[in-house]
Amino acid sequence: MKPAPRPLFTPDHDAFRDQVRRFCEREIAPHHAAWEEAHGVPRSVWKQAGDNGLLCCWLPESLGGPGADLLFDFIVSEELGRIGATGPGFPLHSVIVAPYLAAHGTPELQQAILPGMVSGDRIAAIAMTEPGTGSDVAAIRTTARRDGDHYVVNGQKTFITNGHNADVIVVACKTDPEQGARGVSLLVVEGDMPGFTRGRNLRKIGQHAQDTAELFFDNVRVPASHLLADEGQGFKYLMQKLAQERLLVSVQCQARAEAALQWTVDYVQERKAFRQRLADFQNTRFKLAALATDLQAGRAYCDQLIAQHLAGELDAVGAAAGKLWHSELLGRVTDECLQLFGGYGYMAEYPIARAYADARIERIYAGTSEIMKEIVARDLLDAPKS
Repeated sequence: MKPAPRPLFTPDHDAFRDQVRRFCEREIAPHHAAWEEAHGVPRSVWKQAGDNGLLCCWLPESLGGPGADLLFDFIVSEELGRIGATGPGFPLHSVIVAPYLAAHGTPELQQAILPGMVSGDRIAAIAMTEPGTGSDVAAIRTTARRDGDHYVVNGQKTFITNGHNADVIVVACKTDPEQGARGVSLLVVEGDMPGFTRGRNLRKIGQHAQDTAELFFDNVRVPASHLLADEGQGFKYLMQKLAQERLLVSVQCQARAEAALQWTVDYVQERKAFRQRLADFQNTRFKLAALATDLQAGRAYCDQLIAQHLAGELDAVGAAAGKLWHSELLGRVTDECLQLFGGYGYMAEYPIARAYADARIERIYAGTSEIMKEIVARDLLDAPKS
């Protein structure tokens, strides 16, 4: 099926995509299996990405970036998805963490950190989730007590992507534990601050190349200048950035689903059963046709969401609906494709097996499917009648 045109992208974007594709095929694909075994990627890969202009593409030159646009970072995410790469965590670093610093950091903090994130010398993470809180950010228990020119941070975070490699962590903490969501603030903790330690590299059912850590804060003294904007406004800032985070999930899921279908199309034309190709069975043909049609719809929907976001028109409800649809789509596509691989689809050396396991988290992080449904339902049912 001929791919639909994507008018969002200019010739400059297309040339950049070619560059990113070559980088992924040369520097990531040959090593990814080893990184999965190691449950992480070497820091040198981040530096290579920085040298090739693949990190924080949207940052303006005044903040140490190349001054491009967000589409360039989405291209990086799509090309990682095309080869089934779950590590390194460039998209979280560039599209999720960097915006907090760019929007709410002091000029001094921005200049101290953001150029290093662009070059790949500094790796970033965001620490919200805690044991027992999950998606309920307002219920976090990590505290930050003001003490002169510093905050003293105590607490624990878990499931933190890039956690073991991170030099810079945006930490959600309670500066006023009595105020619930209104007591949440965001502080930038650096990896070499005394009292900050990392726990074990968590073992997951999928996305094995992505390091995922527990983080511990024991009387970590963080300069007050590392507070992002105003005290007590952290929850609001997190909510403001969630639309972009959930859009990124849609972008990743669509790209990974398209890759899964292409692997399957190639496989069924080579594999034989009962003296004919799998591609010659009507069941195979009908399933592939249905998946291809779903993916065409998914691509149009994803690009519509991107266009809305670039125009400043993507709201929380629209992003939640997109995240719900694309994460569920990826789960369905990888399941159907694995079935067509038969027993080989259950073997970890086949990319479809890894893609199937990798896909499961997409319906959980950045807000579970159930929370996405609740956001959409509230808009449908609780909105005032016009």
